[in-house]
Amino acid sequence: MAKAFASAGDLSEKKTSFTEIGEGLYAFTAQGDPNSGVIIGDESVMIVEAQATPRLARKVIDCVRSVTDKPISHLVLTHYHAVRVLGASAYGAPQIIMSDTARAMVVERGQEDWDSEFARFPRLFQGHEEIPGLTWPTTTFSEAMTVYLGNRRVDIFTPGRAHTAGDAAIWVPDAEVMFTGDIVEYHSACYCGDGHFADWGDTLDVIAGFKPRAIAPGRGDALIGETVGLAIESTRDFVQSTFDPVARVAARGGSLKEAMAAARATCDPKFSDFAIYEHCLPFNVARAYDEARGLDHPRIWTAARDAEMWAALQG
Repeated sequence: MAKAFASAGDLSEKKTSFTEIGEGLYAFTAQGDPNSGVIIGDESVMIVEAQATPRLARKVIDCVRSVTDKPISHLVLTHYHAVRVLGASAYGAPQIIMSDTARAMVVERGQEDWDSEFARFPRLFQGHEEIPGLTWPTTTFSEAMTVYLGNRRVDIFTPGRAHTAGDAAIWVPDAEVMFTGDIVEYHSACYCGDGHFADWGDTLDVIAGFKPRAIAPGRGDALIGETVGLAIESTRDFVQSTFDPVARVAARGGSLKEAMAAARATCDPKFSDFAIYEHCLPFNVARAYDEARGLDHPRIWTAARDAEMWAALQG
């Protein structure tokens, strides 16, 4: 029997958690589904990652309202992927912040990504009828910017290419806490289909250089204390373990299907129990194969390309 496409067969509701990772700082997590972050200042609240739909965003808002009645003034989107951004309308009309590069990727491939991810994650897009359209930032930055939530300083910056070319991270210096988006994952597979394997390790070094006390990763449980370093190194291992065997196959002119077999031989023993591992692996191998053959700018995923690649690699 053919495997269900991506996460099309994953229809079970996930248990959510709302974990305090510093004073007035929270990670909203859901068993490997996309995480959101909450930063409470003296005057208002910043949300990190909107979720895939207004329906899911309201779950985050409910958690926020359990700890504060301050208004939500800012929404930071670490990158352009539909599962991160399309719930933005639920937050009212906050300032929506993205990097310049992330906004350019919405222009280049935002609709295609939405169409693609809709088929990959049907459970996450329940209630999609409420989505008013693509999410656009009201504010962009090139390398870094600072927002003050009253006296609380929040630094938003681009540490380097990793999960996408436009990844942003959010640093709260008074608590030494970071929100990394999908640059760092914990017991969840990294989605590398739009990634930059050669740069990812250097970007992790930038994150580690801050010596964060806690991290809200893109997926997986909140990270506090020693788990911060463990998650960074696990992410590094996942990315390198995916790319290296694929690159060896590409160097000798092997096929994409041979690259998939090589990646499985290395990755399955270490990562097969990670959330969305089977979902991510074909997309990761396809991107690694392209990058190893010199394609620096990731090709755009469309619903048609998704289905074609999946059939080729699962057959």
